[in-house]
Amino acid sequence: MSKQGYRVLLVDDEADLLSLWKLRLEGSGYEVETALSGEEALAKFALVNPHLVITDLRMPGIDGLALFEAIREKNKAVPVIIITAHGSIPEAVDATRQGVFSFLTKPIDGKELIRETQKALSLSSGVETPESEDEWRSDIVANSAAMEELLSRAKLVAETDATVLIRGESGTGKELLAIAIHKASSRRDGPFIPVNCTAIPESLLESELFGHVKGSFTGASSSYAGLFQSADGGTLFLDEIGDMPLHLQVKILRVLQERQIRPVGSTTPVSVDVRIISATHRDLEEAIESQEFREDLFYRLNVVALMLPPLHERKEDIPVLAEYFIATLSGTSGKPAKKFTPEAMQTLVDAAWPGNVRQLYNVVEHAVALSTSSLIAEDLLHDAIKQHQKKILPLAEARRQFEQQYLLQLLQTTKGNVTQAARIAHRNRTDFYKILNRHHIVPSLFKTSAAEKVSS
Repeated sequence: MSKQGYRVLLVDDEADLLSLWKLRLEGSGYEVETALSGEEALAKFALVNPHLVITDLRMPGIDGLALFEAIREKNKAVPVIIITAHGSIPEAVDATRQGVFSFLTKPIDGKELIRETQKALSLSSGVETPESEDEWRSDIVANSAAMEELLSRAKLVAETDATVLIRGESGTGKELLAIAIHKASSRRDGPFIPVNCTAIPESLLESELFGHVKGSFTGASSSYAGLFQSADGGTLFLDEIGDMPLHLQVKILRVLQERQIRPVGSTTPVSVDVRIISATHRDLEEAIESQEFREDLFYRLNVVALMLPPLHERKEDIPVLAEYFIATLSGTSGKPAKKFTPEAMQTLVDAAWPGNVRQLYNVVEHAVALSTSSLIAEDLLHDAIKQHQKKILPLAEARRQFEQQYLLQLLQTTKGNVTQAARIAHRNRTDFYKILNRHHIVPSLFKTSAAEKVSS
C-alpha cells in the first residue's frame, strides 16, 4: 500500500499543534483526519477506519490513555502513538506496557514524527514482504507442533472468506488468533472489530451490534451505526458467542444468511460486507441439547473450526512464552532482562495453568516485579502461581462501566420511564438523554422487556 492509502487519525485539544502535525503528515503523503478531543476521535473512528491513531496524552474529558483503551475495544490491530510532555514520561512508559505502540515527547521533531508513523504502519499493515512474511502471526509466540499445525490451517482459511469458529479454554489466545486470521486475509486493510458478547449487557447488545436510527426512541438525536456497519469491509470478531441471548442468535443467523442488518427502529435493511469470526470456551453441542444455543446458527458459524489447545497440552511453548514475556516487560522498564533459574523454569513447565497463557503472563509479570536480583528463583514463582490476581481498570474505564451499570439498573427499576429515572439521578431530562446516548442505551427496550414479563 502506498503512503497515500494510509489514514491517520490525529487527536489534540490544541488546534495550532494539530494543524502543524497535520501539515507534516500530509506533506509526507498520508491521509490525515483530525479531532480536537477524545470524544470527537471516538465518534470519527468508525467512520474514518484509520490505520494509525496519534493522540496527545493530556486532554480534558477522554484523555489519551482512555482513548487508547476505547480503541483497543473496537480494534486491537490499530496501533496508537501517544504524545507526551516531559513530565509525563512515567505515564508513557506505563502506556507502552499496556500496549501503546510508542510515545513522542513535546516539542516533537518533524522527522521523528514521520519516522515513528512509518514504523507503526509498517508493523501493522499486514502487507507481506520477504522480510515480514510471518508478520500476520507475529503476536502469537509458539514453537510446538500443535500450534504450528493450527497456524498453518489458520493461514489457509484466512485466504478464503469462510466463517470461522475458534474454540478453546479462556486465556488461550482466541482473540489473538482471530486478529492473525484478519491480518492474513484480503480484508487486512479493513477494520477488525472485537465484541465480547458477555461484556455488553443483554439490553444493549442489539443496539450495539445493529445500531439504531435517529428518532428511534425519545432523545435519539443522532443515528448510531452499530458494530456490524463499523466492521464493513473487514472482520467482526464475536467473542464468547456461546453466551449470546437466544433472541439475538436469530438475528445473527439472519445476517449470515442475507448479509443484511436492520438497525433498531428502522424498517429498511442495510447491506454489510463483513466476515464473522466467532469464539467460545463453552461446549456448544451441549448448549444445543439444553436449548441454550441454536443448532442452525452453530452450523453457520462452524464452517471452519479451529481448536486452540490449552497451555498444559503444549508445554514446549512455556519456556519461549516466558522468555518472550520477560523480554517485553524488560523492554518497557528499560532495565536489563532477568532470567529464570533452571529450577524456576521447570516449575513453570510443571504447573497446571488453568488460566493458560493469560495466567502465565500474570505470573511472569509478578515475578519480574518482585525479584530483587537478575535471577528469578523457584520459590518466587510458587508464590506468584498461587496468588489470585485481578486486573485493576484505568479510572476512566471504571467510571464508564459504573455509569453504564447504574443507568441500566435505573431504567430497569423505572421500566424505561426516563423522566422518573432522571429525577432519581438528580439530572435534568435533556442531560439524562445525552448520557443515555453516550452509552447507546435505548429506554424503549426496557418498556418492551417489562411488557413481555407482564404478558408472560
